[in-house]
Amino acid sequence: MRGVSLAQSVERDAVLLSASRSESRRTMGKELERDLGLPSVIAISIGAMVGSGIFILPGLAMKMAGPAVVLAYLVAGILVLPAALSKSEMATAMPEAGGTYLYIERGMGPLLGTIAGVGTWFSLTFKGALALVGGAPYLVYLFDLPVRPVALAVGVVLIGVNIFGAKQSGRLQVGIVIVMLAAMLWFIVGGTGGVDSARFGDFYSSGFGGIVGATGFVFVSYAGVTKVASVAEEIENPDRNIPLGILGSLVLTTAIYVAIVAVMVGVAPADQLSDSSVPMIIAADATLSTVGVLAVIVAALLALISTANAGILSSSRYPLAMSRDGLAPPTFESIHDRFGTPVPAITLTGVVFLALVATNAVSGIAKLASAFQILVFILINLAVVAFREGDVAAYEPSFETPLYPFPQGVGVVGGLVLLTQMGWQPMVGAVLITVASMVWYYAYVYRRGGVDREGAATDALRRSVGRSAVEKTQSQVETDEYEVLVATTEQTPPATETNLIDLAADVARDRNGRVRVAQFDEVPDQTPLGRSAETLTPQDQSFEQRLEDRSTDSDVPILFGEVVSHDTKHAIVNYAGETGADALVIERPADQFPSSVLGDRTGWVEDHAPCDVIEVVAFANDAIETVSVVTDGGPYDPAKIPVVDGVATAADAEIRFFYPVEPDAPATRRDTIDDYFAELETMVDAPVKTTIVETSDRQEAIDVAAVDADLLVVSGTRRSVRDRLFGHRDHGAADCDTVVVYGADQPGPVRRALEERLF
Repeated sequence: MRGVSLAQSVERDAVLLSASRSESRRTMGKELERDLGLPSVIAISIGAMVGSGIFILPGLAMKMAGPAVVLAYLVAGILVLPAALSKSEMATAMPEAGGTYLYIERGMGPLLGTIAGVGTWFSLTFKGALALVGGAPYLVYLFDLPVRPVALAVGVVLIGVNIFGAKQSGRLQVGIVIVMLAAMLWFIVGGTGGVDSARFGDFYSSGFGGIVGATGFVFVSYAGVTKVASVAEEIENPDRNIPLGILGSLVLTTAIYVAIVAVMVGVAPADQLSDSSVPMIIAADATLSTVGVLAVIVAALLALISTANAGILSSSRYPLAMSRDGLAPPTFESIHDRFGTPVPAITLTGVVFLALVATNAVSGIAKLASAFQILVFILINLAVVAFREGDVAAYEPSFETPLYPFPQGVGVVGGLVLLTQMGWQPMVGAVLITVASMVWYYAYVYRRGGVDREGAATDALRRSVGRSAVEKTQSQVETDEYEVLVATTEQTPPATETNLIDLAADVARDRNGRVRVAQFDEVPDQTPLGRSAETLTPQDQSFEQRLEDRSTDSDVPILFGEVVSHDTKHAIVNYAGETGADALVIERPADQFPSSVLGDRTGWVEDHAPCDVIEVVAFANDAIETVSVVTDGGPYDPAKIPVVDGVATAADAEIRFFYPVEPDAPATRRDTIDDYFAELETMVDAPVKTTIVETSDRQEAIDVAAVDADLLVVSGTRRSVRDRLFGHRDHGAADCDTVVVYGADQPGPVRRALEERLF
């Protein structure tokens, strides 16, 4: 909603971000230790990036972009920056295990959180296994060894290291990265002198399409930069070390990538690089000594082992985090008493990891995993927007994205562009993972009662809908020169006519409005229209006399006249349009049911009137002390509030707002509704009392509202084709006077469904 009143739900936000997790920790009795310092954070992040992306992909990328592959690596690093900034911000607000899953689940809700958790877990496991299998060409270059058994053995060792402790894994990662970076710097320094500038002569020969395609292809080289956030719960001083670790490692890795690729392109023939599975060795052979070549091979092997280790370390935290939130079986939240690591989660990840290595099924899925990572990066950027725009008071990151929301917009658009370059197979695979995750959510989570939590995006969207409703209501309340048309017929009893005019005057009074009363007389088709005053019947003369007297005594200007037609309902609608009426007041007899295809005139008028329609089932202006208002889901129809306030103010009555809410509705929804009511109270002059009715049945809410009410005001809904054929219920029966308001500017079916779902 507008203003401060819709951003005060601190308790709700605390529940959104942390209550469920702290509760799960109490039941576990064991937390992960914070023993990863800044060197470990940088090492894990660099180790997760430097692998196949630089030792395998450059040659293949050159086929797409030629020498401009250097630019492709630079652009890819820039496009990763928004996700790195977003994840750094969210990690300092929620420094807990789970990383990507946690942020998307808290920002976008449990369903999207499940999709992100399952998909990212799979993709990280795939990439870790690919690193071991992809290192085979470098291993075979030195030794005549069976690749598969060695890869499996290394995988078992890495799983064991992760089980024994994140601290040990972090130390191993630091050592690997130091050796790896030393060898890569040796390659850069030693190879720079041999760079031939002529090899960059046709830099843009591949065109824009080739560069974009290569950028999307090598994007996966940077995907590991944010993996460290998945172990945020184990990082000491996370407010400082997480942003420095993520952003520092991204800048350093981008510089190394660009420098290495530039040296590779400048020292070796393009055809040799693009046709080789070991392009770094080809380049090293051209510029370094034998020792230098051996150093590059060692660096490649260490890099791929590092990537595999980081993959196991980070991906194993996803089952842990999802289990804590009730999205995975509870066994995966167990922390080993001695090692302090999530052994069941690591074991599950390790089994899948080794199975992929053993079957060599990773290479065909690597691109799929990359496409899903890009999709996840898009969701990460959107999650930050959800937290910011949702006014989540408990969301207090110590690091905030500079120039928000520009980086997030660049990240979303850039990610979508890259996805278009991945081909249809990865996209189909990403869809399959998404569908499988949804099946898991509804089969396991939803059937077990679901998760009593919703994402910040849902709350942000709800508040956006609420703000829109408040603005429309404010516009209705503050309208000037408001004209209300009262439609009567020759059969309308004088007492009913008086009540209709009273209601119209109450609605128009505070808006500098006026009332126009028209008596619609219907004559047979063969009768000419346009009778003169001399032919008026005694009853017609009585109508004019009554309106003369009423207009004289009224504090609201009243115009009146007669309209003769062959079809009353068409005449009413046409006359409302011709006079520019803002609202139309008509009578609906209490015993008249909602219309069907054979139906009544009021039903047709509801559907075709060019203005708001106020249907009076019963109304007695001299006996109103309480006006009860009910909504049927979503915000109140803006047209209804001025009617309610005008009647209550004129009668010196109290307004009672009734809102039906399911008993299990989340706290975020209830807080938004409370804030919405606070806004409504500022718009009306009459005293207000609000009541939440614990029910999902609108008729039950109407029954509750009707108790002790002198006037009940409910919303009418413009009918769909189905309603016109089979009838529709627009208000329930009540034992008090009732007015039904049909707003002219009613939301479409999609908007209506959204409002009912959110509110």
